[in-house]
Amino acid sequence: MTVTLGRIFGVSAAAVALTVLGFTAQAQMKKEDAAKKPPPPPACSKLKDAAACKARADCVWSDEVGKVTKKAACKAKPKPKPEKKK
Repeated sequence: MTVTLGRIFGVSAAAVALTVLGFTAQAQMKKEDAAKKPPPPPACSKLKDAAACKARADCVWSDEVGKVTKKAACKAKPKPKPEKKK
């Protein structure tokens, strides 16, 4: 009876070891996939060049606001308001 009990523990230990190795291999694959993705573009407020700001569709370059002249900056375009359904 002790031989079968030893085999049961051996088989269960091997199953646990294979499971742990499988999880570590899977975790490494996810990190490689994340490394291949390009970084997201910088936020509009971080752009300091007018040409780079105007090249993006989601940013707008502003030189002045109203009658008060302010420092030129790149800002995000406002999102359009959703239309109300009647």
